[in-house]
Amino acid sequence: MKLYLIQHGLSLPEEKDPKRPLSAEGEEETQKTAEFLKTKGITVDCIWHSSKLRAIQTAQIISKFIRCPEILERHDLNPLDSVSKFAEEIKFLNKDLMIIGHLPFLEKLAALLVTGTESYKIVAFKYSGVVCLEYSDTWKIAWIITPQLL
Repeated sequence: MKLYLIQHGLSLPEEKDPKRPLSAEGEEETQKTAEFLKTKGITVDCIWHSSKLRAIQTAQIISKFIRCPEILERHDLNPLDSVSKFAEEIKFLNKDLMIIGHLPFLEKLAALLVTGTESYKIVAFKYSGVVCLEYSDTWKIAWIITPQLL
């Protein structure tokens, strides 16, 4: 089972637009990441994204490039939401899953899955970057890619 954690693309500042849509740079970097995922043949069974506009737009761009039969907007993937229930939910789902969300939520989720506690900062996320975790007996970080590396 694989879990892809993606921080939304770079968004406009709140002062410029309170809805915080992706900036032109955020759209471009997200597309670059999506094209990379496509060239690597990445597919998932489901994409979960938060209800914030920048995460919705990131999910829309990514889903144009990878095969995914189900995309769900979730209201429990916000920056400060608790990650405690997700370890069991993801394990029970037992599918390849992509979560598009925010910091610090994604940092805490990765830490919880890999170390058993959310308090460690084990990976530095970047806008439009992907952290791939794999599960067999335990969760392990498989790879990380950022638009700057592409």
